[in-house]
Amino acid sequence: MDTLDLDKFICLRCGACCCWPGDVKLLEEEIDNIAAHLGMDVDIFIRDYTHLAASRRGLSLIENNDGCCIFYDFGKGCLINEVKPVQCTSFPWDWTCPGWDERCAGAMRLKKMNLSS
Repeated sequence: MDTLDLDKFICLRCGACCCWPGDVKLLEEEIDNIAAHLGMDVDIFIRDYTHLAASRRGLSLIENNDGCCIFYDFGKGCLINEVKPVQCTSFPWDWTCPGWDERCAGAMRLKKMNLSS
């Protein structure tokens, strides 16, 4: 695969990155912000929507049974978009996973742009 010019990447909100397995690690202030956004007590948010990250170094959002983020809705997109974690907003600039460019609508758009130029 040719390297994609991520300066031209535009998220098309396809949700592919919301449905990859793995931790969505939360910073302390993100926990507070998400709980406030949802109008719930921080302790209840932690109990109901997080688990210990695989690294055992913090909390991560739980996943739905289908492996998607608990806050991803196929009809509406990210239900906490206004306060979503930095890990989410930093994709694909700071992280990706194998095969991301075959599932991400924004990456596929970039590939088509590269082919037509």
